[in-house]
Amino acid sequence: MIICAVVLLGGGAAGVFAWTAAAREPAVPRAEAGAIEHPPLSPVQRLLRDADDPLACAVSFTGDGAPAEPMLQHQDALYQDLPIPSQDGRVFGGWYPTAESAAAFDQTARVNGADAVVCQDQQVQLYGAWMTPEQNVAENAQIPILMYHQFTAKPEGESGWLRGNYAYIGDFDAQMSHIASSGFYMPTWDELSAFIDGRLYLPAHSVIITDDDADQSWFDLAVPVIDKYKLLSTSFMITAYRQDPPPSIYVQRRSHTHDMHQAGDNGKGRMVNWTADQIAADLNTSGDILGVRQVMAYPYGHYNDTAKQGVTQAGYEMARTIEPGLVTIGTDKLALPVVRIDYGMTVDALIKRIG
Repeated sequence: MIICAVVLLGGGAAGVFAWTAAAREPAVPRAEAGAIEHPPLSPVQRLLRDADDPLACAVSFTGDGAPAEPMLQHQDALYQDLPIPSQDGRVFGGWYPTAESAAAFDQTARVNGADAVVCQDQQVQLYGAWMTPEQNVAENAQIPILMYHQFTAKPEGESGWLRGNYAYIGDFDAQMSHIASSGFYMPTWDELSAFIDGRLYLPAHSVIITDDDADQSWFDLAVPVIDKYKLLSTSFMITAYRQDPPPSIYVQRRSHTHDMHQAGDNGKGRMVNWTADQIAADLNTSGDILGVRQVMAYPYGHYNDTAKQGVTQAGYEMARTIEPGLVTIGTDKLALPVVRIDYGMTVDALIKRIG
């Protein structure tokens, strides 16, 4: 009696093996008639097959410390969570589209979460760069975080005690045009964190754009300008008041707390009146709504050591103040300074502050 078994080989092809019941010794394998052997899929091919999405893009990485496996991105969005490798005694210099641009640290070509994903045949290759800590320090990067609030279409501005918070939209357009045309690099928050740690190189010509409160004028007037110039920005939202979805792929939603943008018992913000546990509970609610923690903005700019404790307890790594200044290597991540934009600031005034 002969017993046959069919065994799958690589690529889905099948081979047939035979044994006799008595001897139980394998016969010489013979290929099934008409079977076609296919080479195994590459990691990129497997990633795209599993995604089964025509807009999927497999991003591969090259260079020291580069991830061995490709990463899935989508061509209708910005790059998300690009890796930041870490090595003792070296500073990562970012991802670039060519080996040449990586070697030159070409900031105009550098790829990060401010860039839309563009692929050819659903694939793209990125090249990593490294430098010494001494080179990184020599760059002397000082990163401005711009802080906007409300916006107005009236050149003469708004009236009332909040007049200074309103940026004239014509000035805002000119400022964004300057940033877009001057080759500013726009760090993501995870890049800013790694920069503060001294693990990541950021060009001196960098800037971060933020808006507080998610006022309706932000949506109606400012976001169309952000879209026009394709500039990464962050909207710090008070989630008890509104929870609008991102109005653009270029707008990140981050926490301005859930319901702490109110005065506490002593007239100052709840952020400096509540316990660390109360602060953490509020921020957890906000983080759950937004789907991200990472960074928050203190309401009214009020904070103290208890506030910092509540922020970290809720899983946030960074917090932005309203104190003037620039972010450098070693800056306190729970006290990030800002460049405040007030009514009447022209593009020339902005240039004087950020270059």
